[in-house]
Amino acid sequence: MNRQTAYRQRGVTLIELVVSIVILSVAAAGILMVMTQTILSSADPMIREQATAVAQSYMEEILTQPLTDPSGGEVNGPESGETRANYDDVWDYNGLNNSSGALDQNGATVAGLEGYNVIVSVSSTTLGPGAGSPALRIAVTVTHDGLAGINVPVVAYRLN
Repeated sequence: MNRQTAYRQRGVTLIELVVSIVILSVAAAGILMVMTQTILSSADPMIREQATAVAQSYMEEILTQPLTDPSGGEVNGPESGETRANYDDVWDYNGLNNSSGALDQNGATVAGLEGYNVIVSVSSTTLGPGAGSPALRIAVTVTHDGLAGINVPVVAYRLN
């Protein structure tokens, strides 16, 4: 057997083996980081859809109300002693802040939606060119306790 044949039959050196292990470890770590990030954000679409549904539900409730207080004496917010269960106009919702979860119209927490926070603002505005038409701008914003990236605003306008 000559020297050239003996050299070809040798295995890998220890240095080559260590370098191979390091390269494979770095590749595996990168793949695991991508998988971890994907798993952590996999619930985002569902939470965003639920936040949108909560915002639309609040908006639908608000839009069914009259623009101003039927008994007069509008204060651009809930009148003294009013709770959400007996809000009687759009302005009553101005400043509504449900930070302990989504609530139904009677003030009870909706099961499974405890992590959602709802803020409502109502303001006067003018729509159209020139003098325009007076209107109310209603904004419902829903966020989620566990995910900072969830911020769903829903805006609607009601003409006077």
